[in-house]
Amino acid sequence: METVAAIPQYNLTQEQEKKLILREYRSLLRSLKPKLKPDDKELVRVAFEMSAEAHQTMRRKSGEPYILHPLAVARICVEEIGLGVRSTICSLLHDTVEDTDITLEDVERAFGSEIARIVDGLTKISNVIDVNASQQAENFKKILLTLTDDPRVILIKLADRLHNMRTLDSMKREKQLKIASETVYVYAPLAHRMGLYNIKTELEDLAMKYLEPEQFKEIAQKLSETKRERSRYINEFIKPLKEKLEKGGFDFEIYGRPKSIHSIWEKMRKKAVAFDEVYDLFAIRVILNSAPEKEKEECWKVYSMITDEYTPSPERLRDWLSNPKSNGYEALHTTVMGPQGKWVEVQIRSKRMNEIAEKGLAAHWKYKEGATDESRFDKWFQQIREVLNTQDNDSVDFLQDFKTSFLAEEIYVYTPKGDVKMLPVGSSALDFAFSIHSAIGVQCIGAKVNHKLVSISHKLRSGDQIEIITSGKQRPNEDWLQFVVTAKAKSRIKDALKEEKRKVADEGKYIVQRKLEHMGAVYNQHNIDILTVYYKLSSPLDLFYQVAVKNIDLKELKEFNILGDKLEPPKPLKPAVVETRLDNPGGSTLQRKDAELIIFGESSDRIVYTLANCCKPIPGDDVFGFVTTGKGLTIHRTNCPNAAKLMASYGHRVVKTKWAKNKEISFLTGIRIVGLDDVGVVNKITNLISGELKLNINAITIEAKEGVFEGNIRIYVHDVEELEELVQRVKQLKGIHSVDRFDTENV
Repeated sequence: METVAAIPQYNLTQEQEKKLILREYRSLLRSLKPKLKPDDKELVRVAFEMSAEAHQTMRRKSGEPYILHPLAVARICVEEIGLGVRSTICSLLHDTVEDTDITLEDVERAFGSEIARIVDGLTKISNVIDVNASQQAENFKKILLTLTDDPRVILIKLADRLHNMRTLDSMKREKQLKIASETVYVYAPLAHRMGLYNIKTELEDLAMKYLEPEQFKEIAQKLSETKRERSRYINEFIKPLKEKLEKGGFDFEIYGRPKSIHSIWEKMRKKAVAFDEVYDLFAIRVILNSAPEKEKEECWKVYSMITDEYTPSPERLRDWLSNPKSNGYEALHTTVMGPQGKWVEVQIRSKRMNEIAEKGLAAHWKYKEGATDESRFDKWFQQIREVLNTQDNDSVDFLQDFKTSFLAEEIYVYTPKGDVKMLPVGSSALDFAFSIHSAIGVQCIGAKVNHKLVSISHKLRSGDQIEIITSGKQRPNEDWLQFVVTAKAKSRIKDALKEEKRKVADEGKYIVQRKLEHMGAVYNQHNIDILTVYYKLSSPLDLFYQVAVKNIDLKELKEFNILGDKLEPPKPLKPAVVETRLDNPGGSTLQRKDAELIIFGESSDRIVYTLANCCKPIPGDDVFGFVTTGKGLTIHRTNCPNAAKLMASYGHRVVKTKWAKNKEISFLTGIRIVGLDDVGVVNKITNLISGELKLNINAITIEAKEGVFEGNIRIYVHDVEELEELVQRVKQLKGIHSVDRFDTENV
């Protein structure tokens, strides 16, 4: 729970407030009406009154009464996720135990143990002390522990997060960045995995609004400008299909819906194309009202009619009818060539499938009643339980492993007997071996994929059939961690390595013990801790291991002092003063403070900071500071590829920073240019940069292939405006197709 603002300006009288609260409460009851049994209305009223009274003195950042937040969360649960009465009661009470005098016992007395357990789960999620080095990751781990107990906890938490994102406007900028990053890094993928596509899309769009405000506005504006033209095209595309479907006697709906701003932006980034070149700005949806036993057959018939009318792209067929996703999603997706030479994505599904696609988990269970087979959703939960029960790793590692293992898209692969296994995209033969059994994983020496021999690091693709080859002599090594993505494989490899390390470390322990006794110092925990800290290691096990493999020479110990039983390290020499400097192409070096980066809440001239290599910020970029252990402050761009992970996993280490104007220092950055290979093109570009714009070039590489050239130029600029002017000027040169700033490479 984050208390955030809902309305930037708030000035209602007490009477107006009461009316507003009652109006929201009645709207909630109207939405719940189809699900209310005779005694339920009374229970919901008790929960509402309990929450309203408990929160009566509390206000949100905007000044509005706090009770409006639980009411809004409850409405999202009912209207957008499709949850029922018990979840509504839990939503109304979700902040009471954490923020007010109400106890869990009070909740249990009034509503019983099931509701108390869910409220307890929601309280545990939020109740994390702020000093934890990886508090958000720890927080997320708690969410997952409750997921395996009752998935409604997660669904209510997602509703809570969605309402907080919708009302994020009045928060401070750094808080907006932290919450938005955490949302895009953890909560949006989780909503996707729960099958809540609409909520996932809205969370991503809202996060982008705060993380990439300029791009968000630009795409939103362009979507608005092209709306009429798009509607005309959709109608033209749909018309012949409608006629065919009506003639075929189908009961159906067909409509076009725009893609989300975030997904359009992702396409533009990944494919390095402009807005006008993103072909699938919308998807056409066909929803059939079919009897359960005829769903598949009718979806394929409709597919056949569509592909008779428009030519499909063979590699763009996605068949989730035969192989539903583990979150229950079923549909047929195809991309066809529509009028005016435009590619259009068409999604075909039944009403039942559509409800599962929009309401996810809640709808999945509604349809599951009476089904006997264990669903893929249940298998997914089972896998999470297994990993959580064996997990003792650092929380941040866990969060990263969880994302790659459980929140990624899946591939479907087969055992030699034809049993299907689901694995995350990017899985290797070794991941597959561990998914079968840990004992097979640790002894895996290779595999046969589709009857061909491959190495254990071989990346699998959907449809592969895999046979694992094992050997009793095989032992895992550190390299294995580089080519597995599943949390189970990583966890088992680390366990095996620890075991090996422990055996080697026993020898080191004996060497350290002899050395200390020889010096007259006692072998005890205090002295071992001193040595561990002195050699900058994380644990005594590491110390013993490094001694055993001869990476540490204990001869240095003769410099130590022995006071009674205690060992004291030698006093360090007076530390040398290191000044961090920026290279200036003019030849002079300037002190870091002259770069004039304002670090809020601190005197910036006393802070050593470095510019992150992953995104190379320059003045004018939207930036934040990140406190790195042992390295001081690192400055990242807010759209840096690592930003979401840093802000989501270590939000409390983020420091607000911004640039002050300074035209005396140059910063190294880079641009990538693609264009038609022509005589003198390099000359034109270098003349513009060095001659007209007077910018200093650090390095230039140009490669031409079959009439097209790609050039990477590293240059020094003073700020982002200068870089933008350069990009625009180069774009205007004849034959230049695209100019982009380096985003993720070390320039």
